[in-house]
Amino acid sequence: MPDAPADAHQKPSVTCWFAGLTTLDVIHRSAVRPGPNQKITAVRQDVSAGGPAANAAVTAATLGARALLISAMGSGPVGSAARGDLEHHGVEIHDTAEGRVIPFAVSAVMVDDETGDRSVVSPDATLADGLDVTPQALDTLPRPDVVLLDGHHPDLARSVLAYAESLDPRPLIVLDAGRWRPVFADLLGSADVTARSADFRAPADVARSRAVVATHGPEPVTWCDKDGRRGSTEVPTVDVRDTLGAGDAFHGALSVALARGADLEAAVEEAVRVASIRVQHIGPRSWLEYLSCV
Repeated sequence: MPDAPADAHQKPSVTCWFAGLTTLDVIHRSAVRPGPNQKITAVRQDVSAGGPAANAAVTAATLGARALLISAMGSGPVGSAARGDLEHHGVEIHDTAEGRVIPFAVSAVMVDDETGDRSVVSPDATLADGLDVTPQALDTLPRPDVVLLDGHHPDLARSVLAYAESLDPRPLIVLDAGRWRPVFADLLGSADVTARSADFRAPADVARSRAVVATHGPEPVTWCDKDGRRGSTEVPTVDVRDTLGAGDAFHGALSVALARGADLEAAVEEAVRVASIRVQHIGPRSWLEYLSCV
């Protein structure tokens, strides 16, 4: 593998918080989709931590940021497996369920071997919701330059947002808005950047964030910054092998770029670059070695 660029160690040291969902993903890659009451044999299996906040944190850590995940894992065997994967990839963890055994979400993922498209079935945060974090606990953590909220664990999201807004200097707030959740009504008005999917729809009476980034699959990413400047960023044509976690990689890279002082256009360009690397490699973590060499 090639050496890292000469300026790789000169990038600003930044801290990013990622508050939200962690799951354990059991991923099967298959040449065909099973029909009703049918069993098939996978061509590959992977097990890793998943969830929007967790995957974004892994990306940020690989990019050289100090990545802190605020999430609920607990001391059970499933949560411990997810924790081990995250720590192996450089993510620091503040566990809001530390010392307790909680129901921990396991996501069943199937990736189409031909197209790289993924299908996911998961309980998300519904098994152990209502987990909160106190300002006193957050005071013990390194101060963030950027805070990303994924909208899972609503009480956690509201608490982290309230704490972040009390800090001076106030960190940038980024929302991962893949799907509408009621908690977004409490978060959008305080967000500096909302990174949303093309099908994200907020009610008309909900306050908007200061800037918006919208992804459209392989189509250009559109954006509007806090000054009303609009633009789009082309998505390069690549050989797509695996789309699982591509959006999370985008959000992790976007957060790091913003933390390092990039304007929105430059941050989107960096996020597109990183997500494009992710989709070219099979498996939830194999792509990281290519990212760290860029």
